[in-house]
Amino acid sequence: MRWLMLILLINSSLAWAEQRIIALAPHITEMLYAIGAGDRLVAVSDYSDYPEQAAELPSVANYASINIEAVLALQPDLVIAWRTGNPQADVKRLQQLGIEVAFSDPLTLDDIAEELIMLGKLTGLQSLAQQQAEQFKAQLNQLRQQYQHKTPVTVFFAMGTTPLSTVANNAWPQQILALCRAENPFAKVKGDYPQVGIEQVLLTQPEVIIQPAGQGRSADFRFWKPFQTLPAVKAGHFLTVNADYLFRTTPRTLLGIQQLCQGVDHYR
Repeated sequence: MRWLMLILLINSSLAWAEQRIIALAPHITEMLYAIGAGDRLVAVSDYSDYPEQAAELPSVANYASINIEAVLALQPDLVIAWRTGNPQADVKRLQQLGIEVAFSDPLTLDDIAEELIMLGKLTGLQSLAQQQAEQFKAQLNQLRQQYQHKTPVTVFFAMGTTPLSTVANNAWPQQILALCRAENPFAKVKGDYPQVGIEQVLLTQPEVIIQPAGQGRSADFRFWKPFQTLPAVKAGHFLTVNADYLFRTTPRTLLGIQQLCQGVDHYR
């Protein structure tokens, strides 16, 4: 009986190991690597560049479309789509063609742990996924406790300057701003990524201006130089944050939280 159970376990492990997966968003790719399923990926989407080996995989999707023919040619056992980030018509077409599709759709910081667990179930890697999820939750709670009693600092988070836009409501950077006790005067305006006028920003008098930038780069703050009446500009309180840490819903989000909180703390 023990030998039979062992044989079944070995066969099950071999079947999981031979699983062929396509990830249709960078955060899905990154989380699959985090739980030890990276070697099962046969294709990814554009901008799936972490970890480094992910960038070597073929891309079969971008924000506008999924290459249906390329997906079919790879004969995946599983496609994992971003429910709110991939074209629904293309995803539905894959399902109609008999492709098994699972969905990722993290909406809050806490959802990252749940996504790891979900991916663990889809890949038979529940143990490592659970471990990663518990570690993430513990570190997230620790950061919340660390900053929950900090004195608020008024900030402006610049998604872009042409046009001038910011974050609000349930946008990922807004959730992190709230955790860091960085007060965003535009947090409750309509939309998650609203456009605003410079006159509106001048009225809020932010103490710190925050702009995201790519890995290893500094944001360009020249737009702000003419506005010396802003406390942040007058004092030179500018903060660059890593865009991937803030916008990709993965365990590296913890690095983004730490970077933003520590940066705001520096000017607090």
